[in-house]
Amino acid sequence: MSIATANMLELLQIADSVAQEKMIDNSIVIEAIEEALAKAARMHYGPELDIRVKLDPATGHQTYARFRTVVENVENRYCEIEVDEARAIKEDAAPGEELSDMLPHFDMGRIAAQSAKQVVLQKIREAERERQYHEFKDRVGSIIVGTVKREEYGSIIVDITRAEAILRRDQRIGREGYGNGERLRAYISDVRRETRGPQIFLSRTANQFMVELFRSEVPEINDGSIEIRSVAREPGSRAKIAVVSYDASIDPVGACVGMRGSRVQAVVNELQGERIDIIPWTDNLVDFIVTALQPAVVAKVILDDEGIPNIVVVPDDQFSLAVGRRGQNVRLACRLTGLEVSILTETQEKEQRQADVAKRTKLIMDAIDIDEVFAHLLVSEGFDSPDYLATCNLDELCSLDGIDLAIAEELQTRAVKVVEAETEEAFAKARELGLQDDLAEFPGLSPKMILALVENQMVSVQDLAYCEDWEIAGGTTYRNGKRHHDVGYLEAFDVSLEEAGNLIMQARIAAGLVDEEAIADPAQEDEALEDIEAGPELEEIVQQEAGAAVG
Repeated sequence: MSIATANMLELLQIADSVAQEKMIDNSIVIEAIEEALAKAARMHYGPELDIRVKLDPATGHQTYARFRTVVENVENRYCEIEVDEARAIKEDAAPGEELSDMLPHFDMGRIAAQSAKQVVLQKIREAERERQYHEFKDRVGSIIVGTVKREEYGSIIVDITRAEAILRRDQRIGREGYGNGERLRAYISDVRRETRGPQIFLSRTANQFMVELFRSEVPEINDGSIEIRSVAREPGSRAKIAVVSYDASIDPVGACVGMRGSRVQAVVNELQGERIDIIPWTDNLVDFIVTALQPAVVAKVILDDEGIPNIVVVPDDQFSLAVGRRGQNVRLACRLTGLEVSILTETQEKEQRQADVAKRTKLIMDAIDIDEVFAHLLVSEGFDSPDYLATCNLDELCSLDGIDLAIAEELQTRAVKVVEAETEEAFAKARELGLQDDLAEFPGLSPKMILALVENQMVSVQDLAYCEDWEIAGGTTYRNGKRHHDVGYLEAFDVSLEEAGNLIMQARIAAGLVDEEAIADPAQEDEALEDIEAGPELEEIVQQEAGAAVG
């Protein structure tokens, strides 16, 4: 026998102990031993042969067999056998069937034994890695406690029982230092399969680490009565969290702070003294940004055209408090709310508003040749452009102090002349840039609008038809968690998304891309839009390929 039965039984007992120690299934170790014995047998009988070993885990008995596949034409004589030869061994042998021949046991040499040992160790290591991966991949997003084992190139290797994890330099709170043997709490951020085994990555700077710390300290968060809706951190320095309660009887901020600050202090201690501001969450963006900028007092919030806060005005003596040290307070407030706001003092906002009025006043003065006092009166009452003056109702002008019908008519006459001159100039410039007649005569577009489109390479109705509504009216997207505004071609003319959509649909009808009936039939409209999305470039390619096929 290659290995005495008594020795094999001893080996099986060792295999069982290894399986228990490594927390892997005993059958995996048995399969590893079988594969090791098969490799040793191939070294003895020939590496080209397909030799398989069966090991009885109860008795330790080994069975060696050579396998060959029945085929019509033999290409590999070591692993294949012809049908006629196979039927001499087994009468009903058919192509595709495997035949086995028993092989005698052999004496395993030192080299074969060493090779078999390596196979067993490799299989056990692979099984252990697979067990570690499946054990920890489901624990991503939870906190784990481990012991610092060593430091490698700035990263800390942490022993987390039956596995090792990595806390990289960029995931450590800046001023933290750890010695070998110290206990460490961290957040499992990722578990990956890699060639050297599963890699378990830890983090102490992730926002979710703070969330999980509060979950462990605040029972109301754990049972779902309170939710942390948003977190903004600068690890080791300062953080803001927004909380909301789904139980009217529970104060979310008070619950997170705890009696005499005991709950929040426990989190602060774990995060090396990181200052934490807890604020109530609200879906009202104005109230949310005002609260997020605490402890600063906000005087006024200015909204953009979409109704989203973009400027916050604070008293002059509150500016440094609102901005914070090196801009930290406003930076965290913006991350927490998802807004991009600018902080202005009341003095700065007043100066900015006065500058805007002065700019509009000068525009009216230069356009219709009136003095500054008169122009300022018109601008302050909303008559801030020649276009509006040219089209407004004369009664509106006459309602202003010091303006009678004759003056109103003269103002409007001058404004009309300015608008007509601007119209001619806009058309002339657009023609030079390639404006086509169909777009020049398209209803709903002013000459200045047409010039704006032409300056953006929209020279025909068909070009307009292939646009999206946000390209015309502008829109807001979020990239890498930050709000980004895409400027529309006609955004300066206060064209809404709905108006842009109607304009584009009329262009598609005029260009023959959509039938008017499609507007009333959503199914037809969707089918037409699919064709439009293909674009003229695809149509040209299809036509070229069709022409080539005919040729």
